[in-house]
Amino acid sequence: MATIFSKIVAGEIPSHKVWEDDKHFAFLDINPWVEGHTLVIPKAEHDYLFDMDDDAYAALHLAAKKVASLLKEKLGCARVCTVVMGYEVPHVHIHLLPTNTISDFANPAEFQMKDKPDLGALAGKILGE
Repeated sequence: MATIFSKIVAGEIPSHKVWEDDKHFAFLDINPWVEGHTLVIPKAEHDYLFDMDDDAYAALHLAAKKVASLLKEKLGCARVCTVVMGYEVPHVHIHLLPTNTISDFANPAEFQMKDKPDLGALAGKILGE
């Protein structure tokens, strides 16, 4: 079953395309977090970023870099921030967020865990110790 993003690429659902190449598509998010919020997707359906083969993964990030440069040039922002969550749509996508300061994007305190884990124990678990 085609994802909503595949339908956008196919032209079955309208979008505001800002960039495209033979394997990727970039369009403005319809529920933007900031002005210029853009999604960069592979045209091929991939559900999970880290399941992509290395070539497709690298190509997607290079496409996002091109689109970020375009946004920075055309919108005059200081930086373009990126976010990949992977739950909203079962089709890999990178959020590009034009910003001038961190406050344009989010309060960093909101990203902190309420209960801090024992970092030594957690590192040991990840390392298999």
